Amino acid sequence: MAMWIDTHCHLDAPEWTDTERLRARDDARRAGVALCVYPAVARPHWDAVRALAHRTGDAYALGIHPLCVPQATDDDLAALDAALSRHRDDPRLVAVGEIGLDFFVPALCEPALRERQTLFYTAQLRLAQRHGLPVLLHVRRSADALLHGLRNLARQGRPVAGGLAHAFNGSAVQAQAFLGLGLALGFGGAVTFDTARQLQRLAASLPLDALALETDAPDIPPQWLYVPAAERARGRPQGRNAPAELPRIGAMVARLRGLDVPVLAQATTANALRVLPRLRALWPAGRSEA
Repeated sequence: MAMWIDTHCHLDAPEWTDTERLRARDDARRAGVALCVYPAVARPHWDAVRALAHRTGDAYALGIHPLCVPQATDDDLAALDAALSRHRDDPRLVAVGEIGLDFFVPALCEPALRERQTLFYTAQLRLAQRHGLPVLLHVRRSADALLHGLRNLARQGRPVAGGLAHAFNGSAVQAQAFLGLGLALGFGGAVTFDTARQLQRLAASLPLDALALETDAPDIPPQWLYVPAAERARGRPQGRNAPAELPRIGAMVARLRGLDVPVLAQATTANALRVLPRLRALWPAGRSEA
C-alpha cells in the first residue's frame, strides 16, 4: 500500500466529536495515511492540537491563523513564544502555523485589520526563525504579501527554515518564488474539481519536488464530497472532508502527472519530510521516503 502524509489537517475542529475524530484518524491510517500534521489556529487550540497529536501518533504546529487575528491580543504573541520554548524538545512540534494573510474575507481587507494581520504574520515569521522551525502558511489572495515578508527576513540574513504554502492557488511565478525560498506547495481537494484548470496545470507541470499533499479536513472537500450551494440551501449538508480522502486526491494528482500512484506517494512524502524535517523522526520505521 502507498503511504502518505497529510501535511495540513484540522482534526481538532469542532465538526467532529471526540469519537468521530479518532475514527476518522483510524480510517485514514487504514487507507495508508501514515502521518497527519495538525496546525493550531488560535491560542485556545494549542493544548488541544498537541494532545491530539500525542494521542494519535501524529504531528502539530502552533500559531495564530489570520482569521483569528481579530480576536487575538498582543499577549498571544508572547504566549506563542513561550509555548514554542516550552515544547522545543517535543518531537511532534514540527512547525509554526497556521499563520499567514487572508485578503479574501472583506472584513479582513479593511485597513486596520489588514495592518493587524501583517503585524501578526511578521511577528510569527520572526518567532519561527528564532525557534528554527518551518512555517505553515495560509495563502488566500495574499501570495505576494506573504512572499514580501519572507524575503524581508531573508534579506536580513535571517531566513525562515522553509515550510509549506498551504492550499496554494497562485500563479506559476508565485509558485516558483515560494519554491525559491525553500517552501513546498500544498495541494488538496481543490485540485480535484473539473473547473480547476489552472491549479491542475500547476499540479501537472511544477517540479515533482515542489508538491506536498493535504486535506485541510474538515474543509476544502474534494469534488466527490462537495455539495453545491443550491442543494445546501435545500438542507443538504456540505460534505465533510477527512484525512482518509488523501490517497484519492493523490491518485488524481498522479494521473495529472502521468505517474504511478506509489511514485507520487513516495515523492510527496519525501517532500514533506524535507520541508518539515522533524517529521523524519515520526515516519514509520523501515519505510522508505525517497
